[in-house]
Amino acid sequence: MEIKSITLRHIKMDLLYPFTTSVGTEFDKDIILVEVKSKSGLSGWAESVSINEPIYNEETVKTNWHMMSDYLIPLLFQDSMKHPNEVSDRFKPIRGNYNAKAALECAIWDLYAREKNLSLAKALGGVKDKVEVGISVGIQESERKMLQQIEGYLNEGYKRIKVKIKPSWDVHILKAIRQEFPSIQLMADANCAYNLNDIEHLKELDAFHLTMIEQPFDCDDIIDHAKLQAELKTPICLDESIHTVEDARKAIELGSCKIINLKIGRVGGLTESKKIHDLCEKHDIPVWCGGMLEAGIGRAHNIAITTLANFTLPGDTAPSSHYWKQDIIEPEVEMKDGYIYVPESAGIGFVPNIKRIDDVTLYSKTFRN
Repeated sequence: MEIKSITLRHIKMDLLYPFTTSVGTEFDKDIILVEVKSKSGLSGWAESVSINEPIYNEETVKTNWHMMSDYLIPLLFQDSMKHPNEVSDRFKPIRGNYNAKAALECAIWDLYAREKNLSLAKALGGVKDKVEVGISVGIQESERKMLQQIEGYLNEGYKRIKVKIKPSWDVHILKAIRQEFPSIQLMADANCAYNLNDIEHLKELDAFHLTMIEQPFDCDDIIDHAKLQAELKTPICLDESIHTVEDARKAIELGSCKIINLKIGRVGGLTESKKIHDLCEKHDIPVWCGGMLEAGIGRAHNIAITTLANFTLPGDTAPSSHYWKQDIIEPEVEMKDGYIYVPESAGIGFVPNIKRIDDVTLYSKTFRN
């Protein structure tokens, strides 16, 4: 692959509904779109998943733009590449900045798959033609509204419900959900809202037969999660703590979790995602694909990685219509009977809607090789 140009577009899209977690509420989403164009004339596309504030991790939309413009894109322009796996090696001199790295690397994976006339799922080694879909439900203003939302999602066919929790919004809400829906596959996501002093409280969650409790302790913690897992019957799933295959290895060896949420942006791209997937498969640790309120291009990458064999739990890859009045791809991501069918056409399998992208673009810049 010989890269001709890379275009960054800062777009802004309004969410259909506010989304609240233990760290805040989002009403809209700023996204950096990446388009990598090769000298063959084909383009690969991806999204940065960072948000405007450094509250999920240390990265933001502004820092991603800076890192890609000033450091990562120049590294990509140094030499041609034969395979996207080379991108992570190219980026090794730059520490961290996983979201920024992933946005560029994923666009190159899409370009590579298009040049090989393969679907991205097949290029990654995927084995599924459809993926199960779960839904993430934010913190609501009332218990009644939460139960109504869950009932609606179950009627739409979602295979799994994940609810956001925090101190004062946990035991009572999970008890109410279980009383109303005793047999659904149910997860709880804490987004780092608890600490070691909460162990006895968190042990109460064992009564609700959860598939998992996700990231109860700090974003950089592996040690204390191992102490908690030893006390809980409920599996712990790590999210924010896992950035690399080495993080995953240490967490598995320490017994810090029994499940890993694999987010492409959080781990620096598809190549590292595959490495973590393979390690977890070797150790019988299920993985699943979490969401970061992606628009359609980022959602397409999530669909592709979820076709790998060890993604055995429904991900957060809901259809476009759950988040956006109009998405930025054609066709939009759709769900049927709780499944999304994997596109078979080359690359991500969806066509960027340039008119729609232009309508939501705040500014753009093209870098030429």
